[in-house]
Amino acid sequence: MSTLPPCPKCNSEYSYEDGQMLVCPECAHEWSADATQAADDDAPVIKDSVGNVLQDGDTVTVIKDLKVKGSSSVVKVGTKVKNIRLCDGDHDIDCKIDGIGAMKLKSEFVRKV
Repeated sequence: MSTLPPCPKCNSEYSYEDGQMLVCPECAHEWSADATQAADDDAPVIKDSVGNVLQDGDTVTVIKDLKVKGSSSVVKVGTKVKNIRLCDGDHDIDCKIDGIGAMKLKSEFVRKV
């Protein structure tokens, strides 16, 4: 038995095949099975300042002094950040920096070590 993907519109798990199309019985949304496979391949790729692809758990170095909003402290150039987590949004890196704590960084200000 093959597992069909959930409906992209309402996330219903009761989708079924109708010829070449997948159909959701709850919201009547129809979509192509090929489009589902292509969407999985188009996962966002997050790159650092020089174009290296970043992944969860990587170690990066800060390439620019960054002011910490709401504080007088600064993240200095060359600060090494270990075990990053990638997330969605404007600031696409979640991390903990020694002496500062949990922060979100933009990938354009870091370089993979």
